[in-house]
Amino acid sequence: MNRLRLLVTTLGPALGALLRALLPSAPTGAALAPVDPPARLPARPLAFLGFLLMRHFKLRVALLVLAAAAASATEAVAPFLLGRLVNAVTYAAQFPSGASGLPVAQWFVLLAGVWLLASFIYRAFETLDMLMAPRMRGMAQAYLFAHLLGHSPRYFQENFAGKLGQKIKQAGQACVMLLQILGFEAVRVGTLLLVAGFLLFLASPFYAGVLAAWTAAYLFLVTLLARRCVSLSRAFSEEVSTSTGRLIDAISNADLVRAFAKARFERDFLSGFLTEEMHASIRLRWFLIGLRFFMSSAMLVLQLSLIWFAITDTLTGAISIGVFTMIFFLGNMIARSVQELSYRLLEFFEQLGTLTEGLTLVTQPHEITDAPGAQPLAVSEGGIAFEHVAFAHHDGRAIFEDLSLTIRPGEKIGLVGHSGAGKSTLVKLLRRQFEPQAGRILIDGQDIATVTWDSLNEAIAEVPQAPGVFHRPVRDNIRYAHPDIEEDAVIAAAIDAHAHDFIRERITGYDTIVGEQGIKLSGGERQRVAIARALVKDAKILVLDEATSSLDSESEHLIQDALFRLMEGRTVIAIAHRLSTIARMDRIVCLEAGRIVEEGTHSALLARNGAYARLWNRQMGGFIDAG
Repeated sequence: MNRLRLLVTTLGPALGALLRALLPSAPTGAALAPVDPPARLPARPLAFLGFLLMRHFKLRVALLVLAAAAASATEAVAPFLLGRLVNAVTYAAQFPSGASGLPVAQWFVLLAGVWLLASFIYRAFETLDMLMAPRMRGMAQAYLFAHLLGHSPRYFQENFAGKLGQKIKQAGQACVMLLQILGFEAVRVGTLLLVAGFLLFLASPFYAGVLAAWTAAYLFLVTLLARRCVSLSRAFSEEVSTSTGRLIDAISNADLVRAFAKARFERDFLSGFLTEEMHASIRLRWFLIGLRFFMSSAMLVLQLSLIWFAITDTLTGAISIGVFTMIFFLGNMIARSVQELSYRLLEFFEQLGTLTEGLTLVTQPHEITDAPGAQPLAVSEGGIAFEHVAFAHHDGRAIFEDLSLTIRPGEKIGLVGHSGAGKSTLVKLLRRQFEPQAGRILIDGQDIATVTWDSLNEAIAEVPQAPGVFHRPVRDNIRYAHPDIEEDAVIAAAIDAHAHDFIRERITGYDTIVGEQGIKLSGGERQRVAIARALVKDAKILVLDEATSSLDSESEHLIQDALFRLMEGRTVIAIAHRLSTIARMDRIVCLEAGRIVEEGTHSALLARNGAYARLWNRQMGGFIDAG
């Protein structure tokens, strides 16, 4: 024992070094190229899988199927050769000096060669799968993501971001699993049954008939049972999704839970959903136990039947010992392979359901699309015109009935009014996040419904009330409109937005990762980053939607100077509840219930002593000199 331990200790590191030298890190292949969304993305799972294979992997999938069939056919020949080897050995033992066809050694070499060839072909299949499956998973996710980004804001308001991301990831993996089942397991078992059926037919047509009848009945019953399993699996998946959503909702609002001392309430609330998930899991597991009992019993019936019939025929002299050996091993091989396929059949339906759910959610028709023949928007001056615009939400709540508003090139207007008056809706209509039911919106005389959506958004820079930021470095968030601009331009924009100082105070400076939704930044810091981002975009039209709402008075005073420098030479629409931030605008438009009730300069509207003056007086005029 000590000598063995010494040998292992001595040879182990040497063997490890040898393996590392012989098997260097394999290349990972070319980068996954970005994809453009196709005009129509298939919404059915097998059609989507076929779309991927035909567009990107036709040759590889053909080789994959060929390798699976060749490996299975080669492996299925082994019991036949084994039977011939047994006959040769039996004959040689009984008649040492007699001739028995091929010598024992040659049958042995043939058998060994078949086994080695089958193993080699399986490794070739695995290599092809390795070269194809990860890339196909990535391509599936890329296509779904490309289609997802084409949805309207309403779609993203109605679906959780986490759920959408999860469904895309699951769909990509489901494509790989479906290909493996269809391209390997099904092809392998189908080829095995054909070759085995032929070999059994050569031995006796009776055995081939038994195999064919059993296979048809077995697959029919398993398919019916698998569909029931899919129903239970889908119910379990829905319960998991529901409980996960409730869990994430509570975690996302952990501060709110603590503020109201509702930890026990949330535990009890979640417990009900976890209970439903548990019950769905138990129902699924009970069914699986019964299903697998049926499968194993059916396999045992086939094996025992074939073996018993072979024993009977061998004892009566109808077949030789070699044929009995072939039937015995073929029966075991068929039973094992069909049982594996049966288990994968359950997985097939489960993955089919997973892919169906993802496609159903993501491939919904886009609410807002480019008109046929849409051309890029050409903005030269930045004039905007709303002509008799009518808009109501899907629930029937009307916002505008006949709104007309003209904004001259380079004019700076402020939108004011009570919450719900239509200020933010007006901006969303300008960016085609919503589409009006009547009227039209023009930019430099071009109807925005007839230009490409991307070019429209490229022409507008926006600083929203709750600016979005990526979980990326501050630098990348600022230069998002132009990722290749020089560092000096990023810093200049940050200085103008009064963001440079707080960025520089971080240990990692402009490389600071801001966290999910900018959690590592304060509200005011996120808005300054958004202002810097708008400066870098340098668009002809600028939208400010409560752009200073998260700033203290001192910061607001500093940033207003930067904002007015940003406004120079641009058409500006500024929404503000703090009226002091828009007092210096060229024109102020006051909205009430979707109608323009007043418009004019700050001083003219105060002198009119109307709706705007009432809003101003409630806020005591603010701290910016309106004069």
